Amino acid sequence: MSAAIPAPRTFLIGAALPHRPCTLVVCRGCCCGDPRKLPDTDHARQLERLRTGAAEHGFAVRTTDCLGPCDQANVIVVQPSAAGRRAGGRPTWIGFAMDDDCTEEVLEWAAAGGPGIAAPPATLELQFIDPPREGRVRSRR
Repeated sequence: MSAAIPAPRTFLIGAALPHRPCTLVVCRGCCCGDPRKLPDTDHARQLERLRTGAAEHGFAVRTTDCLGPCDQANVIVVQPSAAGRRAGGRPTWIGFAMDDDCTEEVLEWAAAGGPGIAAPPATLELQFIDPPREGRVRSRR
């Protein structure tokens, strides 16, 4: 007697979705978004501007706890869309993202397609940072 073996379930999540948009991951942990550390930045207005721009242009914004490079706050990670990843785009970490110009440049880049699709504004490239070492080690496991 042979038992029928059910077919494995296949479903796509997160980054594997074929039409996943570019995503901005905004750090709001211990230092980023903290007016005690960065009192001259309107953190709530920055996050609202990012969310409004994302809604206008069809990409996503999410917040997360501490990403690690606290000495380079505020940190935003621009994750490529599915098409951007297929084109070779990789997550891009942006540090010192505190002023309106930087916020607008991040929005402009994400609206144009983000990593792998569009070139970042030249002035934004000056704010690119390396992800923390612990994150790179963890991601290889």
